[in-house]
Amino acid sequence: MEPVDIGLWGVPLAILGGAIRVSTPFIFVSLGECLTERSGRINLGLEGTLVFGAMTGYAIAFETGNPFIGVLAAALAGACFGLLHGWICKFKGVNDIAVGIAMMLFGMGLAFFFGKPYIQPQAPDLPAIPLGFWSSVPQVQAALQVNVLFIAGGILAVAMAWMFKSTRIGLTIRVVGDSTDAARAMGLDPDRVRLLSTAAGGALAGIGGAYLSLYYPGSWTEGISSGQGLMAIALVIFARWNPINCFWAALLFGGAGALGPALQSVGVSEGYYLFFAAPYVLTLVLLILTSSPDRAVQGAPLELSLTK
Repeated sequence: MEPVDIGLWGVPLAILGGAIRVSTPFIFVSLGECLTERSGRINLGLEGTLVFGAMTGYAIAFETGNPFIGVLAAALAGACFGLLHGWICKFKGVNDIAVGIAMMLFGMGLAFFFGKPYIQPQAPDLPAIPLGFWSSVPQVQAALQVNVLFIAGGILAVAMAWMFKSTRIGLTIRVVGDSTDAARAMGLDPDRVRLLSTAAGGALAGIGGAYLSLYYPGSWTEGISSGQGLMAIALVIFARWNPINCFWAALLFGGAGALGPALQSVGVSEGYYLFFAAPYVLTLVLLILTSSPDRAVQGAPLELSLTK
């Protein structure tokens, strides 16, 4: 089927398709960080977890021939990183931000070391759902190829919001995130809750990494993440620690990432590479807008380092 010239309509269509594709890792990493931060801990190591998850998912999918086994392996690897991070942070005097930076470097180093044999081999891709089947326009069909992990991420955001609001587990995480002393008075173990929350957050980041290597861009390279794990920190603050807001903010970041290719699709080539900086500029703008003391802590768990 030959391409159809749809003119300027190609820009919003390309941004929509790009937002769906690019936002999926942001969704999982931001939800993982949201869960971790709601328990009162910041995990800056999710960039390393994302990269290691991408390598693990790709390697296991290649070896088994099954991309879903690769996703499960990436989640397990991310959970192990989260458990290690949480275990180290439980010791008195340990700074979770410093540990996060160390874990980021550790995860990236391990991924680069173990991932070298998998740079060339081709692993099977994750399937996509063709939601554009109703259209005969190839651009519409391509834009509405929605990966199963994007849909899973949307469902997970709603489920996590419900968990925080209406379940005992969610209440426990919120209490621990707001007051360690109150949690202990209620008979809760803050270290255990934060350990499990950090592990679950790491597992979600690992899934986000598997999406990168098994669907979009769909290969394993050492620079695959482009800082998405770090940008997710700003995304969570912008979303005010609300899982559903994290989903919409991830779409916003995804749309910013798709801006350059969308403009190129209609012949705008002047300064094309500058548009690739849009997600980073957006991150900087959001950090500036949320940098005032009053806005920065609005909705933040009180045990977070940035509130002290």
